[in-house]
Amino acid sequence: MLGTSTGSVRAAATYPAKTVTMVVAYPPGGDSDAMARLYADKLSARLKQPVIVENRPGAGGVVGAAFVSRAPADGYTLLYTPNPFTLAPMVLKLAPSASYDPLHGFTPVIQTAVQAVLLVANPQAGVKTVGEMVAAARSGKALTYGSPGAGSPMHIAGEMLNRAAGVKIQHVPYKGVAPAVNDVVAGHVPLAYVTLGPVAQYINTGRLIPLAITDARRSPLLPNVPTLAELGYKDVVVGAWHGVMAPKGTPPEIVRTLNQQLNEVLRLPDVADKMATFGAIPVGGVPAALEKVNAADYERLGKVVRELAITAE
Repeated sequence: MLGTSTGSVRAAATYPAKTVTMVVAYPPGGDSDAMARLYADKLSARLKQPVIVENRPGAGGVVGAAFVSRAPADGYTLLYTPNPFTLAPMVLKLAPSASYDPLHGFTPVIQTAVQAVLLVANPQAGVKTVGEMVAAARSGKALTYGSPGAGSPMHIAGEMLNRAAGVKIQHVPYKGVAPAVNDVVAGHVPLAYVTLGPVAQYINTGRLIPLAITDARRSPLLPNVPTLAELGYKDVVVGAWHGVMAPKGTPPEIVRTLNQQLNEVLRLPDVADKMATFGAIPVGGVPAALEKVNAADYERLGKVVRELAITAE
């Protein structure tokens, strides 16, 4: 054991000695991919070794996350992930051999960002407030809402509001944020739950109406849009976060190095400015903060998934 621990300390002291790979479990072009590339670029300069982004999409993010969970715990393979990571194994119901343990299968490194999740309406839907939407649904008007995917945090938010308001607005799942946004802008679905970044331009031009934020607090990027909690739906709170995970057992010295460097990256003004274009706000902090938010989502939203029988089918 002594030889192994000495080897780990020696490896941590010279870390990084080669290229670091940051895996994104989604296709290129989305918010997660763009932010991972932003951080990788800044991290490369600070670590004085290349940090590359590798896309490993599939099964709602499970393919990439499972790959990292089985990678060597040496700091050279990391996972950059949004929070569908927490519940994907639960809603997909995959065999353990094809999945991962979101609570115990990784070493948290840092929570990088939070993003506002909001409910938007196409103007043709004829609703400008959540109250009007609920009244329309209760009167028998057939309404649907789009989300980036079955079992996503946005899908969970939609079903939580359905339950709290006593309505049944039908869910239409999409494969990612972009197609959901395209269809709500085109009016193919009247409503959608999405992150702010992809819809900001349409809100600014009046092509979409923001009805509510699903987070616990209003977004500083949309200060005039109320939360669902403010509107009386106090238990409908679903946020979006991003973070960096390493394989379980990654040496603490390596985790500390990555955490310190990424905290410094998140404090850079140009990084914050770029993140704002995705509707994201820098977070940072200690690894335990990411562990806590991940575990809290797993417990609270996992309970909702089970109660409402939400699956990715």
